[in-house]
Amino acid sequence: MTKLLITGANGRMGQALIEAGNDNLNSEVVSTHDIGQDLDDALENVDVVIDFTAHHFTHEVLDAARKSNTPVVIGTTGHTDEEKAQIIAVSEQLPIVFAPNFSIGVNTLFWLTRKAVQILGNDRCDIEVTEMHHRHKIDAPSGTARRLLEILNEETNTSYEEDVAHGRVGNIGARPNREIGMHSLRGGDVVGDHTVMFAADGERIELTHKASSRMTFASGAVEAAIWLQQQPAGLYDMQDVLGLQ
Repeated sequence: MTKLLITGANGRMGQALIEAGNDNLNSEVVSTHDIGQDLDDALENVDVVIDFTAHHFTHEVLDAARKSNTPVVIGTTGHTDEEKAQIIAVSEQLPIVFAPNFSIGVNTLFWLTRKAVQILGNDRCDIEVTEMHHRHKIDAPSGTARRLLEILNEETNTSYEEDVAHGRVGNIGARPNREIGMHSLRGGDVVGDHTVMFAADGERIELTHKASSRMTFASGAVEAAIWLQQQPAGLYDMQDVLGLQ
C-alpha cells in the first residue's frame, strides 16, 4: 500500500487526487497539505508526494522531499528554465515523475503524434496544434501542448523558438514550410482539449483528445506514484510509467 501526501488539498485538482488516491486499492492518502500548513510535518510517514499546485511552489516541495527522502510526482506546468533545472538536479537524489499530463489517453496522443509525424513529416503536411482549457488556466500554451510541440520539433528538426507561430494576425503572407501553428483557447469550464492537425493538399488528419473530468489526470498520477515507489533515483515521465518509451 503506497501512502500518499497530496499538496493543494483544497483545490479542484487536490480534491480529485484525494478521491483517486483513496479509490485505488494499492494506495491511501495519509496526509494533505495546503497554504499555511507545515510541509515537513505533512511529509512524515509518507511514501510519495503528489504535487499539482503551482510552479513557484515546486522548489519548496523538492526541498522538503529531499530532506525526508520522499519520491515526488509533479503534475504542475509552467515552470521556468531555472525551476526545471532544479527538478533535474534533485532527480539525481530522488525518483521523480515530471509529466505535463498524466492521462493515459493523452500519453497515447503523444505516442500517436510521434508516429504520425514520422510518417507524414512537415514536407508533406502543414502542422497545427490547438488546445482549449477553462477560463482560469494561467499558462499558455498548456503543458500538454508544449510537450506535443516538443515531439513535433524533435521529429521535424524544427525549433520552438524559431518555427512555432503562436496565432496569426494581420497581413502575414504565405505560410512558411517549416512553421508549426500553435493556438490556445480559453473559456468556460473546459477541462482540456488538444488536437494535432496534419493538413495536406486534398486531405487532413487530426489527432484529438478531449478530457471531460479531472479524474483521468488524478487516477494517472496515483498510478505513477505507486509505480515510482519502486524506482531508483532519476527523472521519469508518464511514458515511462506506461511503458511507451
